[in-house]
Amino acid sequence: MSTHATARVAAPARREQILREAARLFAERGFHGVGVDEIGAAVGISGPGLYRHFPGKDAMLAELLVGISERLLEGGRLRVSRTGDGAGGSPEAVLDALIEGHIDFALDDRPLITLHDRELDRLREDDRKRVRRLQRQYVEVWVGVVRARYPALTEAEARVTVHAVFGLLNSTPRLTRPEALPDRASTAALLHRLARGAFAAAAEPR
Repeated sequence: MSTHATARVAAPARREQILREAARLFAERGFHGVGVDEIGAAVGISGPGLYRHFPGKDAMLAELLVGISERLLEGGRLRVSRTGDGAGGSPEAVLDALIEGHIDFALDDRPLITLHDRELDRLREDDRKRVRRLQRQYVEVWVGVVRARYPALTEAEARVTVHAVFGLLNSTPRLTRPEALPDRASTAALLHRLARGAFAAAAEPR
């Protein structure tokens, strides 16, 4: 492989490394509490060297929050298509697949949850609107699946419950004590049971 080809392969990996460290630092110290030099040091390059990859911190924040919203939506749609009617899956299997995908996000991308909660308003208006639009589309993927599994729920009830389940699953950044996360598998299983329990409770006869 030529030097130029190697550089093309390495550049995306370097961008991902920068974004991962930026997310961690922003979540720990706040967006304004982190300088470009600190992000550069975390990935082993000079602060000014970051500008070969991003125009600045604002661009990193936008790519992090827009990017995770896009990945959640694309991942949700993919899980529905892989486990839905066309794949022979039951509504319950599709819902389980969605829950599993969101749990992976909640456990593996906790800094992004913190970042969204604290820093979303710092995005430019068009980026913020894009994030909100992607999030609404993601919710609607869930609403359709939840209503297929629990047809007694109205659309409004399903939507409220989906938001409540997101709140439950997205609470993982607050589980900071060692005993709060005994191991990933058992935590994921517990979160899955809690999410399924919330949907079942919402569908109980009134």
